[in-house]
Amino acid sequence: QVQLVESGGGLVQPGGSLRLSCAASGMFFSSYTMGWYRQAPGKQREVVARITSGGSRNYVDSVKGRFTISRDNAKNTVLLQMNSLKPEDTAVYYCNADWGVIGYWGQGTQVTVSS
Repeated sequence: QVQLVESGGGLVQPGGSLRLSCAASGMFFSSYTMGWYRQAPGKQREVVARITSGGSRNYVDSVKGRFTISRDNAKNTVLLQMNSLKPEDTAVYYCNADWGVIGYWGQGTQVTVSS
């Protein structure tokens, strides 16, 4: 049974940092493209960052230079380091595992950026 469990969300002031973690189990982790998505109230879910099995990264333009995605295949973990956070980054952040026609989602973790 595949499980993706996110952690690390919370309340942070503008300009602050958070690190999200996603622990995966029940899957051959290193074969999957892993990603972070987010969904703000009243908006569609959007991709934030993805990292392939080979380590290639891509980011949505709004987070380039502020967020960094990384993975540790030995620990079956994907991280999202978020710096210089802005109020518009407020959303529920979801971990995603993608292997072509097969995909899995975590339950989400809330990130709130507010003074």
